[in-house]
Amino acid sequence: MNYNFDINELFFHLEFDEPVSMMSSSVLNGGFCKASHFFNTKVDANFLGEKTEFEKPAVSLLNIANRNAWNGVTVGMMTAALMTSFRRVKLEEQGIWIEVFLTSGVSNARRAGDTADYQFMNEACEKVGTINMILLTNASLSPNSMIECIMMATEAKSACLQDLNIKSPVSGEIATGTGTDSCAVASGTGPEVEYCGKHVLFGELLAKAVYQALKNSLEL
Repeated sequence: MNYNFDINELFFHLEFDEPVSMMSSSVLNGGFCKASHFFNTKVDANFLGEKTEFEKPAVSLLNIANRNAWNGVTVGMMTAALMTSFRRVKLEEQGIWIEVFLTSGVSNARRAGDTADYQFMNEACEKVGTINMILLTNASLSPNSMIECIMMATEAKSACLQDLNIKSPVSGEIATGTGTDSCAVASGTGPEVEYCGKHVLFGELLAKAVYQALKNSLEL
């Protein structure tokens, strides 16, 4: 997997030499796709509730992609976190590498199971993500192993928040994430990796990379 990377105060962006298999919870082109670009952009937080009308997030992200002339499928996330929170960690063993690109903030930290801010199914949510990450690997991952990567990244994130004693303002308990985190996984075309859980080296490396990136980011 070869890519170009750039970052500024508004976003970080990855452009892949060849489209990559990607799975994500992204607002723009989430799910499974073949992506040529990925970006995570900073947006203003609506802390005081001053805004009542919002452009649809997917429309905002698509407009950014179009303005930058990013051709091909672009996967996009948005966050209220500053780009100064950006951290990048790469680990490698036995010819297989995993790299994490991450921004973070915990202003809307939550514990899984907290009372929801929005109490109607499918109610529009204007809040934006604060812990956003993309995981890249040169390994070839099946769709099921990519899902397992998301699980491992989520557990590593929760472990980091626990160790840093980040608490939910709703319940007062240790947070497991924020209200609107997002995660993406991009697969390479190298050695096949079938399992990504806690019993295997790939899962260990992935979790360590996520934990290290998030810890370094939150300890600003």
